Amino acid sequence: MLKQLPVKKEYLFVASVIILLLIGYQFAFKKTLEAWQISRQLKAQIAQAADLSIQPAYLDRKNANLSKIIGFYKTDTVAFRSNMINTISSIAEKENVKLSEVPLQDPLYRSAKFIIQKLSFEGDFFALTRVLNQLEKTKEIGVLRSVAFRKPKSNANDNNAGKLALDVYLEAIRD
Repeated sequence: MLKQLPVKKEYLFVASVIILLLIGYQFAFKKTLEAWQISRQLKAQIAQAADLSIQPAYLDRKNANLSKIIGFYKTDTVAFRSNMINTISSIAEKENVKLSEVPLQDPLYRSAKFIIQKLSFEGDFFALTRVLNQLEKTKEIGVLRSVAFRKPKSNANDNNAGKLALDVYLEAIRD
């Protein structure tokens, strides 16, 4: 049958290759190319959605949350010291711990943005640990910056057996 066709074999070969390529494109390559184009479009959309500067609502929520967190540590410098000492002394009294030292405000511990307050407590280890836990949980007195347990200086007539001293540095943001 092919021998009776008036077409050269080379042309028939080229035509059959073209037909096979069209069939192959239709069944395999067409869907692959469409999937590749869809993948490129989705990746472009994800990249655009990941750019948070385009989403002002997200930035507003984030700013509000950060302001709320910073608000826990802001203080009024005039009332901070007395309110903080009253709050802390009531916590210490509940745990039978002595607030032994509240030194004067040291200029080294003050900056334009922060106030650092040193406090010293005396008592047994477990009571001091409970006071430390309560200080961490209490809001509006600042955040614990440094804590150190030490053995207090003992005099000959003092009975400091089993007593420890706790030095606490609290930091607060100034208004």
